Amino acid sequence: MASSYTRVLAIIVIVGLISLAGGSYQVSAQCEGAIPVLIEKCKSFVLIPGPQIPPSSECCALIKTANVPCLCDFMTPIIEKIVSMEKVVFVARTCGLSVPQGMKCGS
Repeated sequence: MASSYTRVLAIIVIVGLISLAGGSYQVSAQCEGAIPVLIEKCKSFVLIPGPQIPPSSECCALIKTANVPCLCDFMTPIIEKIVSMEKVVFVARTCGLSVPQGMKCGS
């Protein structure tokens, strides 16, 4: 269950890193190079504007293998303003992950 929790949080962190632009490459190196691909494949499913959309199989596959403890270190209040937590939970559950009540990552 703990690993499912951390994988869900990866989505939050990854999408937030979109706003870091140049810094995303440094973070990417620290997190096994996964961030650019995760941003590309998953951002449209968790951003605040728009309806809930089931994630692609590519997004789900990446979420299931993400190094979330590393990614969670970069969660900021800015990220929380652009990512819908409801969508994060929806995406995680759609990808087959369980989402514990009261999950927290970063700030």
